[in-house]
Amino acid sequence: MSTKTMILTQDLREDLLKNVKNVMPGWNIISGKDPEIWKSHLMDAEIIAGWKKDTVQAADSNNLRWIQTWSAGVNNLPLEELEKNNVFLTSANGVHAYPISETIFGLMLALTRKIHTYVRNQEEKKWHHSHMNQEIHKKTIGIIGAGAIGCETAKIAKAFGMKVIGVRLSGKEEQHFDEMHTAEKLDDILPHCDYIVITLPLTDETHSLFSASQFKRMKNTAFLINIGRGEILVEQDLISALKEGEIAGAGLDVFEKEPLQESSPLWEMENVIITPHTSGSTEYYDERVINDILVPNLKEYLEGKKPAHNLVDYRKGY
Repeated sequence: MSTKTMILTQDLREDLLKNVKNVMPGWNIISGKDPEIWKSHLMDAEIIAGWKKDTVQAADSNNLRWIQTWSAGVNNLPLEELEKNNVFLTSANGVHAYPISETIFGLMLALTRKIHTYVRNQEEKKWHHSHMNQEIHKKTIGIIGAGAIGCETAKIAKAFGMKVIGVRLSGKEEQHFDEMHTAEKLDDILPHCDYIVITLPLTDETHSLFSASQFKRMKNTAFLINIGRGEILVEQDLISALKEGEIAGAGLDVFEKEPLQESSPLWEMENVIITPHTSGSTEYYDERVINDILVPNLKEYLEGKKPAHNLVDYRKGY
């Protein structure tokens, strides 16, 4: 019987790699970020953990049975081809709940308490009040997307005494949310929210979900935070809303085109904070993917079961 192959497209700590090898005796496990390490084995791989542009050709392989991504989003994968070839696809959803919820509140607090403005003032050695007058406590937050990140954000929001309104596909109630609605009610809740936080994946349904119409329905004192995907917003409409004062400001980690072009007006706006798609970065990233998702999934897969943790529904796109 030929040896089965698994490729890990990451440079992993030795203890994490050992955790994988311990549940896969007899497998040929090839690990490393440099494609030269695993390229020659790509078409033989039954499992690929970590999807990169150099692994795309493996989608046509008759040997490929399962892909574990290293990110929550899967919109950059050839989903139709993978579904046609009956390849299991699991994501890293849930790994980001702590770091991204921290980023969300970092952006909310910075915009509300004008920390970004004071940093600019400090650079100019300027002592100025900058019209500080807002606070987060007791305000209303609308969390668009009630997955792991949205739920952790809601939990933190309650510590600030906030009213938490959620929007999710199913409308199913969730702990720490005062209200939960389906996407059809999005426009109805926007006028009531002081903060709108987008934590959605990019799908056909969420593409351009926020355009001029939605920004016009928001309070002119409201802040928008987007850590989902850039294409969920119509970026030019957002720029117009910020310029016209239809919303108070925005904290943006994702953009329609990345890196964000130097010509974008967003760079120069005083009511915008930009982070370079780093809201999910954390020292514990690999550890959580390996120990919380990949290893449990491997155990199920080796027993002849579907890898159930974060199994992507191709019809939904997440």
